[in-house]
Amino acid sequence: MCATPIGNLGDMTFRAVEILKTVDLIAAEDTRNTLRLLNHFDIKTPMTSYHQHNLETKGPALIEKLKAGQNIALVTDAGMPGISDPGEDLARRCYQEGIPVTIAPGASAGISALVLSGMDARRYVFEGFLPVDKKERAGVLKNLEKETRTTVFYEAPHRLTDTLKALLDAAGDREAAAVREITKKFEEVRRDSLSGLLKYYGENPPRGEFVVIVGGLSESVLRQEEIDSWAETSIEDHLQMYMDKGMSKKDAMKAVAKDRGVSKREIYAYLNSDE
Repeated sequence: MCATPIGNLGDMTFRAVEILKTVDLIAAEDTRNTLRLLNHFDIKTPMTSYHQHNLETKGPALIEKLKAGQNIALVTDAGMPGISDPGEDLARRCYQEGIPVTIAPGASAGISALVLSGMDARRYVFEGFLPVDKKERAGVLKNLEKETRTTVFYEAPHRLTDTLKALLDAAGDREAAAVREITKKFEEVRRDSLSGLLKYYGENPPRGEFVVIVGGLSESVLRQEEIDSWAETSIEDHLQMYMDKGMSKKDAMKAVAKDRGVSKREIYAYLNSDE
């Protein structure tokens, strides 16, 4: 699994060049794109295509070559194979067949954009491209509503505004960043709210491949939403709900107090106020 530059060819590692020169075959997502990279580094190794549309037939064929003793380097269009591309399928097939897999690490657009954005990177979720399937897409967006971690998305320029609108509708007006053309001449990091980014790119047609970083929901905001969700439920009904599940009254009062963000003493005082 050989990482290739996501823009600047100077980011190609010496090790990756050496591997691509010495393997028996290079499996490339786009042979025309990879040929430019190989020509730049004077690499003459034969290539074969391996992409989303032929992985079911080409995957087994590559496995047979590996079983026959060939060494194969897998490359994607740019960045790390296996991240939002069919490389993960080939790696899985290799492990199933007992074929060793190793990696020549390098640039990855998602990690690079997250670092460039300056947003919270301690805890993050990588989503890649939103699913095409409507049900799967709705599920991802639904999860975003209460996601407290930073979330990383990939998007093509012609779909960017539609995706920003979908993220805004699902997550609310969160802090966000749109990062494009990483390591290239027109590299840009635009930080704003989701609504601000949507407005900007609605007026300025986006160009280049994008990584969109969406800030997580504040833990305090999420906690307040949980507390507010009990506002329409009486304390008596809330208590009874837990007791119906087999809790003692003491434990039920403790659970009610936690749900409502108050002390157990307040719940006790309320329930005994008429006695």
